[in-house]
Amino acid sequence: MINVKFLPAAIEIKAEKGENLLEVARRGNVFIDAPCNGTAACGKCKVKVIEGNVDTNGSHHIKEVEMKEGYVLACDTKVIEDIIIETSANQSDYLVGMKIEDLSGPKDQAIFERARAQVLNNGMRFCSYIKKDYIEIDIPTLNDNISDWDRIKRHLRNNLGYSKVFCRLPMLRRIPSILRESGFKVTITHIPRGDSRTTIVNMEIGDTTNRLYGVALDIGTTSVAAFLVDLYGGKLLAKASAGNAQMKYGGDVIHRIMYSTKKNGLEKLTYAVIHETINPLLRKMYSDAGIDKNEVTAFVAAGNTTMCHLLLGVYPDNLRLEPYIPAFSRAPFIKASELELEANPETFLYILPSIASYVGGDITAGVLASGIWTSEENVIFIDLGTNGEIVFGNKDYLVTCACSAGPAFEGGEISSGMRAAGGAIERVEIDKNSFQPKIKIINNEEPKGICGSGIIDLIAEMLKAGIIDRKGKINRNLPSNRIRFDEYNIGEYVLAFKDDWDIHEDITITEIDIDNFIKAKGAVYSGVSTLINSLGMDLSIIDKVYIAGGIGNSLSIDRAIEIGLFPDIEKEKFMYIGNSSLMGCYLTLMSEDARRKMEEVAGQMTYIELSTYPSYMDEFISACFLPHTDIERFPTVEKKLQHQDGSN
Repeated sequence: MINVKFLPAAIEIKAEKGENLLEVARRGNVFIDAPCNGTAACGKCKVKVIEGNVDTNGSHHIKEVEMKEGYVLACDTKVIEDIIIETSANQSDYLVGMKIEDLSGPKDQAIFERARAQVLNNGMRFCSYIKKDYIEIDIPTLNDNISDWDRIKRHLRNNLGYSKVFCRLPMLRRIPSILRESGFKVTITHIPRGDSRTTIVNMEIGDTTNRLYGVALDIGTTSVAAFLVDLYGGKLLAKASAGNAQMKYGGDVIHRIMYSTKKNGLEKLTYAVIHETINPLLRKMYSDAGIDKNEVTAFVAAGNTTMCHLLLGVYPDNLRLEPYIPAFSRAPFIKASELELEANPETFLYILPSIASYVGGDITAGVLASGIWTSEENVIFIDLGTNGEIVFGNKDYLVTCACSAGPAFEGGEISSGMRAAGGAIERVEIDKNSFQPKIKIINNEEPKGICGSGIIDLIAEMLKAGIIDRKGKINRNLPSNRIRFDEYNIGEYVLAFKDDWDIHEDITITEIDIDNFIKAKGAVYSGVSTLINSLGMDLSIIDKVYIAGGIGNSLSIDRAIEIGLFPDIEKEKFMYIGNSSLMGCYLTLMSEDARRKMEEVAGQMTYIELSTYPSYMDEFISACFLPHTDIERFPTVEKKLQHQDGSN
């Protein structure tokens, strides 16, 4: 056996000779970012061999100077002897510190209150289906010697009117000790069904009727975010977010579906999202709020269709195979204990319903939170996550589709890309004379990479400065040390030099990165165009555009239009609505009426399969240009570029 040691985690793993280095890391729970799932396409699994030799192949992702320093792609490297491997600092902390909406600023509060108003203004109540009651039960005597359980049922029948009371075995096992420790004075948490039936899910010593908690959870392909909620007042008590630990098995749903078909692949994916991602977030929130996990008795989650399958450990491969059939669209209520979620074991997890294989409950949640279902105007809803889902409609109709944007909007498949976390470059300006950049970094930390909003800014600024042409190719005749070409003649622009910032490596964007991002933005634009055209309409029909997803509040609408991500319509029509999936989960958690409305809306949505429209591929190819091959579709951008050409 060969000994493989990973730094800085100082984890040692035994490996077979010839075993793939990335698989060794995965087996030892060492996180190495691998969006392409080990096909050597993305170059993100770059690691440094500190000691020993490996069997590796050359790659354009590894520069000649890096190769001399010992850098290799883990996915394209075999273990042949004892080695010491160093993973980058970015990789070791990749799963923590995700930026989510704090809902504390005026703009964020406005988003929050607007979503609540959608519920209240449509006659729906904010009222949890979970109830708590303090009860003082008659103490047993020789003359009144019925069982503990019968004694509880008698009390609830006589005092609260429940003729049928239920509990499950784990609850029954706790009853004798809790009753005697409390002197038969307890608080029960229960779920009524109608006027006469209820199920007890928790029992606590004394009067704790002022403490009732639930969790809203958004399970994204790249990131997972959660709220801990006071179910009485709706107050957000704690929040937490992190990268989805499944990223080590692929950056998008297709790569993860493919990994699930491998031996024990599905089990590993389910374990990663529950035990390595969700449960640590829950523990953090409970600690921050000072509550016990057994006090959490309501749980609502949303995610795309693949994420929901992987969460439940349901085989997902049919999602990627024509005719793209999910195993379920509406999952049954599932107990937290069945998934080993860290909440009261009797808590039921409700998963918001999906619409189709590539339009999941996160979009259903977003439609609920955004209020499209009650709008008189024609609204486009765009979720700029890993998948790129789109909804168009109003109170009379809703149509939806998904486009294969990939993980580029969250930093995946971009050489220096990262999610929106501390150290991510989120805004960029470039001086058109010196080609020097001015950057804004999340939390004002040293730069670690560039997130989606920063990439949009950067490409738009490079286009306007003449650093790239409309195909995304770098101008080879500009006098700047920030523009350079490697031994493969692939051009790149240096956004931050490592020596200037004392960081591990230069932060750059390459022609390959730009091409990947152009394809991602082209998928979104062509999806919007095809969806509206399928109804016999054109883009002029749009009254409002709601932008959701992890790309964040830093997104510049102007820059997004300049690169052709969004249609060239009035800027005033655009609105960023935050993490609408998480907000929809919150509304569903707080209001049984909202949950019923959400299911009704889900049933009314019509899914459009873009691949069945012959015009879609033509639209996509035309959109893979900056901003578009048909520049007349972008009149304001055309004017800017003409002005720039004239000034040059």
